[in-house]
Amino acid sequence: MKSHFILNFGPQHPAAHGVLRLLLEISGEKIRFVDPHIGFLHRGTEKLIENKTILQSIPYFDRLDYVSTLAQEHSFILAVESLLNIPVSIKSLYLRTLLDEVTRILNHLMCITTHALDVGAITPFLWGFEEREKLLSIYELLTGARMHSVYYRVSGLNANIAHSTLHSLQEFMFTFLTYLNSLEDFLSVNSIWTSRLSMVGVLNKRSALALGCSGPVARSCGLPWDLRKTQPYAAYSGVSFNVAVSHSGDCYARYLVRMQEMRESVSIVNNCIDLLLTLQNSNQKTTSISGFRRYIFEKDFIKPSKNKTKLYMEDLISHFKFYSNGFNVPKGLVYSSIEAPKGEMGVLLDSLGGVNLNRCKIRSPAFYHLQSLDYLSRGHLLADVVTNIGSLDIVFGEVDR
Repeated sequence: MKSHFILNFGPQHPAAHGVLRLLLEISGEKIRFVDPHIGFLHRGTEKLIENKTILQSIPYFDRLDYVSTLAQEHSFILAVESLLNIPVSIKSLYLRTLLDEVTRILNHLMCITTHALDVGAITPFLWGFEEREKLLSIYELLTGARMHSVYYRVSGLNANIAHSTLHSLQEFMFTFLTYLNSLEDFLSVNSIWTSRLSMVGVLNKRSALALGCSGPVARSCGLPWDLRKTQPYAAYSGVSFNVAVSHSGDCYARYLVRMQEMRESVSIVNNCIDLLLTLQNSNQKTTSISGFRRYIFEKDFIKPSKNKTKLYMEDLISHFKFYSNGFNVPKGLVYSSIEAPKGEMGVLLDSLGGVNLNRCKIRSPAFYHLQSLDYLSRGHLLADVVTNIGSLDIVFGEVDR
């Protein structure tokens, strides 16, 4: 008689945000081997982008990690800006930083509260989604949509943000800290939560590096690697914040890192709002959202008229060509990465010149974290697989890209 057998876990399961199928080799209740099977959601995103213009490609990044959409857009926009070698206004940099941190809070709220639900705690899920609804309402005022906003543009953003919206966001951040205190009081000392997470899925520094882990997963085992500090982009060099690090490397440490990151995000958002309100109250040229269209028009299309009181046919032609034909991207090979809520989100672009990209390669943090599931789960009980999946914060849009 065999002492072990194969168990099919998925592809549909409440513990997985997407369609994950695991083949588990178990002996009794203990895990011997975990084999993740992906491909159920595959959409060929990279190949689709290679056959689209730059503007047409931005929405595909919203749909990779659909819990943190703007961060995905940011990684692509940074790569395109590196190819074009064009500047970004100070105001746009601070707005991007603010939006990235709002996205980080939304992501971590989803991760922690659904993880708690997977483990058996219902109350944090109900509390967390109430806060998410409040923040998503402001998010909609900021970007025009609750999801898939397609808000980032090359060298700027799609539209300006009103004073009143920034004030509403500031008020939310003040009350949100009280919620974080309540959530921490509820979970951090809860005996069931701590026993289900502590010393489960332990990852050390060496293994984290070997498996390509980044973000909260890497920082939970003592690696202070945060691209916002080590390779600053947007306006992160102009705001003050601490890198959240823990050392035990288990599921509980990953929870603690995400909780601390939300607190740091609140501080960054408040910093950005103060600076943005100062910029908006001043009449400097740096308060413009984007000079991109003027740059592209002058290079590739008919130069638009300076007379803004009349609409000329040339303006209409330029507008039509800009959005239908796209714009030329110079020849080059670039890689840009950001500190997305789940870890290092990178985009490699290879251009041979023209309106289309020759190659687009996406470096997804969740894809690398998924491969660590076997390492984290071996020797643990069957129920601990659910705990490990929740602590890794995997969304399958970016895994099955």
